[in-house]
Amino acid sequence: MPSWRISMRKIRELLRLKFEQGLTNRQIARSCNISRPSVAHYLARAAAAGITWPQPEEQDDAVLEQLLFPLPQSRRPVGSAKDRPEPDMLHIHRELRNKHVTLQLLWHEYKDTYPDGLQYSQFCDHYRQWAQKLSVTMRQEYKAGDKLFIDYAGPTIEIVNPVTGEAKPAYLFVAVLGASNYTYVEAAFSQDLASWIGSHVRALNFFGGVPACLVPDNLKSGVTKACRYEPDINPTYQALAIHYGTAVMPARPRRPRDKAKAEVGVQICERWILAALRHRTFFGLGELNAAIAELRDKLNTRKLRKLDTTRARLFAELDQPALRPLPSEPFSLSAIKRVRVNIDYHVDIDGHYYSVPYQLVHQELEAFISNSTIELVHKGRRIATHVRSFIRGKPTTLPEHRPKSHQQYLEWTPDRIIQWARTIGPSTATAVASIMESRAYPEQGYRSCLGVLRLGKTYSNERLEAACARAVHSRVTSYKSIQSILKNGLDRQSVNPEPPSTAHNVAHINVRGSGYYRSKGVTHVA
Repeated sequence: MPSWRISMRKIRELLRLKFEQGLTNRQIARSCNISRPSVAHYLARAAAAGITWPQPEEQDDAVLEQLLFPLPQSRRPVGSAKDRPEPDMLHIHRELRNKHVTLQLLWHEYKDTYPDGLQYSQFCDHYRQWAQKLSVTMRQEYKAGDKLFIDYAGPTIEIVNPVTGEAKPAYLFVAVLGASNYTYVEAAFSQDLASWIGSHVRALNFFGGVPACLVPDNLKSGVTKACRYEPDINPTYQALAIHYGTAVMPARPRRPRDKAKAEVGVQICERWILAALRHRTFFGLGELNAAIAELRDKLNTRKLRKLDTTRARLFAELDQPALRPLPSEPFSLSAIKRVRVNIDYHVDIDGHYYSVPYQLVHQELEAFISNSTIELVHKGRRIATHVRSFIRGKPTTLPEHRPKSHQQYLEWTPDRIIQWARTIGPSTATAVASIMESRAYPEQGYRSCLGVLRLGKTYSNERLEAACARAVHSRVTSYKSIQSILKNGLDRQSVNPEPPSTAHNVAHINVRGSGYYRSKGVTHVA
């Protein structure tokens, strides 16, 4: 058993790739960035628990975890492996080259023949020890509809701004199907996540189907750089794979044979597309992609040197029939972010607050963020969907998310917050109460009130009370106003009524004053 446990998200992906995609344990290990023994371990647990696929809707991460990891039981004593029949390792090695054949299947066949033979873990250990002694270079054979190799070309194409004359580089995205070499090419201004996902969606639409595996180079847009909760496949890229029912298997670092098809495809595109466009000037991305599409079609219909056929013909004969159908809707780009529910049962996404059921206060959620919607997921189950808002500092609250009795179910209440403020001073209590009264629901002011009360730790409770007194006097009771008063030291100034206007007390040669008219005997008539 592994000394560590992977996340439930990755376990679900592991089960999907096994039961839905039919990948081997080795392929699953590469896609999920875990060891092959770990894949076998979790699949064995799933088999022992009787887990089926697809998962029932009511089976969330908590239920799945209980099935996979029940309470520990006493282990049965395992006898020595001596005098037990040794498996035919060469037969096992050959059989593993066949699609869908796994060590677990071969072990079951071995146990059918030798009931007293090695247990599964010993069976796997013996095979791994035997395989380590081999030094075999296996030639890659690409099956129809199996893999799509993806990479960016090194050289770029410049697009000139017709107004300023500024040149901006465009990057060449290349996708090549393994069996037919059928190629998709397009240009994009960036290699960021949005461009990466958009190019994938357009490539799959061009092919008219979905391959079993996507094999990208280790580009940072596809393979996450620094992700503290899942440092491997970018979560958005993984969401694309789930949407299209495929798997992501990044090329291994320093393994050129893993991405040979992509590198050759890029080289061909550089020679037949980039070189052909070297004397042309482009003033827009659409103009450039139209020229690329024309040359791409010529490339796919050009006769191959060693075969009496073309990429387009091979695609129609091999890859196209084997591709899986596209989903009814294309993938919509979503960023995935970890968020924590505040005591006001809202989560903060780009400065706007979205409600969730109040029972999830303090819980950590996953937010799937698109241009139009916000989906909030807890342990694999969607618990809220909101229309996205870009108004900062405002809440979006669904009535059903509010508690029926806030005092009964939540730790924080308006009375408790005001009581805490009263321990600092009456002006602080008044300011806090004013903040909650200004909101449609008092709970929506909790975040601001707690921010005000925590200012006492930074500036002292005495200064906070003075700042709240000035804010109440000026009727500007908000967190930012009180923070500004403290930051600028206005709390140290006394709060006095506004002095009378001194406009007529200014000394100036043109300002004569009432005494002048009395001395001249002039009476002022109002």
